Amino acid sequence: MHGFYNQILNIDLSTQKVDIQPVKDKIYLTYLGGKGLASWILSERNPKGIDPLSGENHLIFATGAVTGGMTWGSSRYGVFTKSPLTGLYAESYSGGRVPEAVGATGFDAIAIKGCAKDLSVLEITPDGAIFHNVSDLAGKDTFETEDTVKQKYCIKKTKQWKTGAVVIGPAAENGVLFSIIKNDGWRCAGRAGTGTVMGSKNLKAIVFSGDKKRVPHDSKAMLKLSKELAAASKDSPIVHAYKSMGTSQMVKLMNGAGAFPTKYWSRGKAPHWEKISADALHNQCKVKPHACAKCFLSCGRMTQIQEGRHKGLTIEGPEYETIYTFGGLCMVESIEEIAYLNHVCDGLGMDTITAGNLVAFTMEAFEQGKCDYNIKFGDAEAAVKLLKLISDRKDLGEILSKGIVHTAKVFGMEDQAVHVKGMEPAGYDPRSLKGMGLAYATSDRGACHLRVTFYKPELAGMIDPAQIEGKAELFIDFEDRLTLFDSMILCKFFRDIYPWELLGELIEASTGVDGSEESLRTIAGAISSKVREFNLQEGMTTEDEKLPKAFHKKLKDSGKVIKEEEIDQLLNDYKSLRNWKK
Repeated sequence: MHGFYNQILNIDLSTQKVDIQPVKDKIYLTYLGGKGLASWILSERNPKGIDPLSGENHLIFATGAVTGGMTWGSSRYGVFTKSPLTGLYAESYSGGRVPEAVGATGFDAIAIKGCAKDLSVLEITPDGAIFHNVSDLAGKDTFETEDTVKQKYCIKKTKQWKTGAVVIGPAAENGVLFSIIKNDGWRCAGRAGTGTVMGSKNLKAIVFSGDKKRVPHDSKAMLKLSKELAAASKDSPIVHAYKSMGTSQMVKLMNGAGAFPTKYWSRGKAPHWEKISADALHNQCKVKPHACAKCFLSCGRMTQIQEGRHKGLTIEGPEYETIYTFGGLCMVESIEEIAYLNHVCDGLGMDTITAGNLVAFTMEAFEQGKCDYNIKFGDAEAAVKLLKLISDRKDLGEILSKGIVHTAKVFGMEDQAVHVKGMEPAGYDPRSLKGMGLAYATSDRGACHLRVTFYKPELAGMIDPAQIEGKAELFIDFEDRLTLFDSMILCKFFRDIYPWELLGELIEASTGVDGSEESLRTIAGAISSKVREFNLQEGMTTEDEKLPKAFHKKLKDSGKVIKEEEIDQLLNDYKSLRNWKK
């Protein structure tokens, strides 16, 4: 089928056996590639109820029908598995330049099971896989690991040959349940513990190399679409906003909306927001826009700290989500300190959203006398020390390494812990943006903003943030389209650039699949249903789809709240429109 390689690479680390499996067109017509194909594989391969850290759990890397081609926003790969953090479906995506190397191996998906005998690097090429023992990299941080692996294994054979590596850090090796997979220095498949699963398989790194290219259904249409999008977007205010300020611009927007989570979810505005805003980042640090391959948005911030104890530190970031957790929830008032906390998490290989939430939760617990670890709101140095304890799984870090559900039980604070399905939300408080409550409740992987990005229509005035009646219909419109984004795999920041009509043109030109909205909604619905079936199989209940009790308490500064009956109505409307009985 056009746009696909029509094959999966299967790898068993325990036996070091490799085989190439053909895929029938029917699968692509039903699910497309990316998330759709990977979800089908996971449902077919994973035995019911397995331990996510067992060899039976599959770790699946996938790219989409446009990866490595001329499509803007297409340089992304996805990772899919059963989450060790939630015990349910896990998906995580990353950009940079490595996704094109993943796609160049000549496989639509790479499904890995088993456990390597020794700490290993897995080298994947169009011919299959090669196994390397790298016990000398044990305990190394992500930066040193990636540099070493790239020097040794990322060798270009021809001008067309693409190569790149994904790596884990010490947190994943130690079994911290929210560890990440990292590539291109600072790009991360960050959420739900995909790095932890990789670590459980004794994989320190995976190198992808190849020169394969997908053949689109209509090359001329693909080229025309690419040129027209570039021309139309040249003077776009959306493009300008991302290129000039990146995601850090969201601090001002969310604070203004009263939805910037502050002091562990107790307030919607941070009194110090100007100190951690986009202006602070760009005025106090040396910042340059940075883009993934095939991108004109350049949302990344290559940041060098100019003054203070971290002078000279260079990172890509911090992104909004890291600023909200450490600057908002933890009340750290210095953008430079937030950048350093970002750097610490990156090196250790931990998700900044979960890590920052856990640090803030501990600050709240200490303030209430629920734990005796001395860490106060705003103390960046204490936060650094706690992050290292978590990565090492020492002392209090052993408790926090198991996630918010376990930690809340130990502290006796279950009613205050903010999470859905065991994963913490992003930086959009649903008491101010009520559609985000539905987003957190329904997300496949636990509280997540990216599956629907419903803060966008609520902030843009497309729908009243406080509205309940009729909101689920618009929500599903966004969810269906962005499910297709994840199956192609496209960057979510291109959501305004690929509305339904253009997305349909892209899918039809690349794959030959009917690009009508009706046809594409059927595919999106099939993918959503497949993932839901997986979660129900793994024990998800209606209780898991409720919001935490903390969200039914008023924000201390604005008094805003989302009532239980409001989220119940949103969920009932949503399931009715989806024709889901469970």
